Amino acid sequence: MTLLIAIIILALVFDYINGFHDAANSIATVVSTKVLTPFQAVVWAAFFNFVAYWIFQDHAVANTISKTVNKEFITLPVILSGLIAAIFWNLLTWWYGIPSSSSHTLIGGFAGAAIAHAFIDSGELIAWNKIVESQTIIKTVLFIFFAPMIGMIISIFITIVTVARNIWMRCAIICAATFLTVVIFDTFEEGKMKEGLKKFIKLDKYETDYAKASSAFQASPSDSSLIIKEREASKKLGDAQVIFNTLVPRVILYDEIGTDSIVNYAYHNGLLKDIEVSRLKDATRNANNYLILESLAAENPEFKDRFDVAKTETEKYKSPLKLYLKQEISLDSTLAAINAIYPIDPKSWEKVKSKIEKFDIKKDFKKDIEKSENYAIVWGIILTAVFFMLAYIYVEKIKTPNAHSVASMFKKLQLFSSAAFSIGHGGNDAQKVMGIIGAALIASGQIQDFGQLPGWVPISCYLAIGIGTMSGGWKIVKTMGTKITKVTPLEGVAAETAGAFTLFFTGQMGIPVSTTHTITGSIIGVGATKRLSAVRWGVTSSLLVAWLLTIPVSAVLAGLVYWITTLIH
Repeated sequence: MTLLIAIIILALVFDYINGFHDAANSIATVVSTKVLTPFQAVVWAAFFNFVAYWIFQDHAVANTISKTVNKEFITLPVILSGLIAAIFWNLLTWWYGIPSSSSHTLIGGFAGAAIAHAFIDSGELIAWNKIVESQTIIKTVLFIFFAPMIGMIISIFITIVTVARNIWMRCAIICAATFLTVVIFDTFEEGKMKEGLKKFIKLDKYETDYAKASSAFQASPSDSSLIIKEREASKKLGDAQVIFNTLVPRVILYDEIGTDSIVNYAYHNGLLKDIEVSRLKDATRNANNYLILESLAAENPEFKDRFDVAKTETEKYKSPLKLYLKQEISLDSTLAAINAIYPIDPKSWEKVKSKIEKFDIKKDFKKDIEKSENYAIVWGIILTAVFFMLAYIYVEKIKTPNAHSVASMFKKLQLFSSAAFSIGHGGNDAQKVMGIIGAALIASGQIQDFGQLPGWVPISCYLAIGIGTMSGGWKIVKTMGTKITKVTPLEGVAAETAGAFTLFFTGQMGIPVSTTHTITGSIIGVGATKRLSAVRWGVTSSLLVAWLLTIPVSAVLAGLVYWITTLIH
């Protein structure tokens, strides 16, 4: 428990450092264009960092980070080593004013420590894709290039549209672009709801179980026990597929029929019956210290036999729990039956009782569906487009346009665009630390999966990054705000808006991108719109080298830290 608390504290320290390290991303253009003073800018950015807590409900990026390393290689020392390496590299790059990626530092550190753990424990090299989630790493590396490119393309588009002479043509383009963006985000929402449904009914688990059973059966077709296992796995998979295919059409119509309609249909048609028993069984045995025993067994062979017994026996909890759900036996009788199957720890008795008593499959299912909705982001995009169009119409059609009024409008708009980028920054970067804390809670047996993340975790992470942003990072502000290209208020609006859209886009996809890379690409885009020579490409190429080095350097540092901790331990 002491190590877990130390990891949580260090994770929040990293989040704080991330805030002042990446403060420049949110405020560099606002400060360089003199729209706000440095102090006003960091307070503004910090406030909207925390506002992101109410906008990003799904925590898809955090979930991705928590799964960077395969579960069997996640231990508390691995997470600790990754955090120490990430903090060291972040402070080093901050000291030298290099806008490196805090996100990639964290991912590299986590992966590097896990690889070192696997090598030291086994004494031989293990294929890296067996230790880390290769898809996550590959996607993250690809977006070192894609995130700034997306930001650059969007900023160029916004700049060109903004300087267009015909205001009505400008508004028409904005409407078309907004419509396309809403369609894309609706597609993301639908995909995430399907993915969440698949996980909720355990279809992904049954697919894995069937694949394993089928492979074993093909290897030994004469083994009768393997035939039985293969048939059982096939039946479970088939039942889950029927439920999935039945509910998918309703999930697609989520916006029209609402959550309650989907939940009630599933419940009253018995589609959640088997899942209900299974989830209640999991909740009951987890409340009886099952996850903690699993964690101890992974690190200490002495606990393995005890865990194997617990795993087998607690599966039998299903029988009395099924009777309880049918209201055929009382809660006290259920507890007595469970205790007779596999004893309840006296200290956990009330906890187990509370879990059974308060269990509600309909509430769980509703919560799981709703966490994928992105109405706040979609409406934010629509209102942003409307706000920009009204501002253009007011300045150019209602008032007599002149250089002063246009410049004043863009200075005011820059407050709005900076706020949007700060929300994207908070929503993207705070989630990465949430992912690390989630991984630590899973590794220590406190929770079963990321879906059970306690409410205090996101609140503390958003708060830490907000406080960190208030501390500022003035060396990086100078690099981002002046060294890449000279930025005007108009270009600041274009760069920040492009960066915000990129962060919302990747956040919905669950891709952990760098806010540093994103805003850099956006600033390059507005500079290139004037002329290519307006961008200081020498500075840009130096930044690219730092970006490429971040993941491997962090991985090596984390590996060294892990090796040192094993020597001390």
